[in-house]
Amino acid sequence: MTSAERHQPVLFQEALDALNIHPAGMYVDGTFGRGGHSGAILAALGDTGRLLAIDKDPDAVRHARERFAGDPRFEIHQGSFAALERVAVEAGLSGRVDGLLLDLGVSSPQLDRAERGFSFLHDGPLDMRMDNSSGISAAEWLQQAGTEEMAEVFKRYGEERYARRIARAIAEAEKSAPITTTRRLAEIISAAHPAWEKGRHPATRCFQAIRIHINRELDDLEVCLQQSLQVLAPGGRLVVISFHSLEDRIVKRFMRDQSRGDAIPPGIPVTEAQRNSRLRLIGKARKPSAEEVGTNPRARSAVLRVAERTA
Repeated sequence: MTSAERHQPVLFQEALDALNIHPAGMYVDGTFGRGGHSGAILAALGDTGRLLAIDKDPDAVRHARERFAGDPRFEIHQGSFAALERVAVEAGLSGRVDGLLLDLGVSSPQLDRAERGFSFLHDGPLDMRMDNSSGISAAEWLQQAGTEEMAEVFKRYGEERYARRIARAIAEAEKSAPITTTRRLAEIISAAHPAWEKGRHPATRCFQAIRIHINRELDDLEVCLQQSLQVLAPGGRLVVISFHSLEDRIVKRFMRDQSRGDAIPPGIPVTEAQRNSRLRLIGKARKPSAEEVGTNPRARSAVLRVAERTA
């Protein structure tokens, strides 16, 4: 068994419990990764249960087809979870899904493989694409983006205080030679950053911002969440694990707004049914235990939120 297969996702048991899996259920793992959640879901399903998985990463899809080859209950689609509704319709599952799981962010195998270009801790080609067979790489984006665009991306998606200063340094460095490796980009950012946070690499926020931007991660998340309302069956669970405040803010707002229902002018008496709430919040946000964070530092920022589709 490979290290990827042995890897246990963050908030693993909490997410499985939140899905409320029953043997004949229909489930969607919108972020297959290396199949930790999918394997556990399949283990809890009976012969009539089904699991549909989605992942942008061709490596993840190949791994899924090898690992679960021959299991008639399982199928995987390569692409963004922003295509959730279409994929569910094609699979005959639209409106019948008992649980949808989204484990956001980057998987450990993606971070640990230098050639994927996600991490400043490993020198490799500056790529960062979830699907490295399409779209533009991080290096290509840096070459075509101006200072203003880079600064806006760093500020919006990385919440980087020194976004403009770092963007200017990158643009200046690009004049002498294209930035094509993770190490060179990390060095440029580090040299330009005037105030490093204790315990955090100065390139963290900018690398995050570039990755989110070129993969359209937040846009895809918003689309997927809206589509979940059509895909989930009454009583179906929406379970989302996010890893930074931008993702969690989107998830929290969506679940809150859908649980409140339609906006009703003040003073108009309406019944609960007339509010047309589409989700019911299940419990409070969950975070990893100190023990889990101690064994897996990447878990420290994770947040689990759960909602249930109303009838």
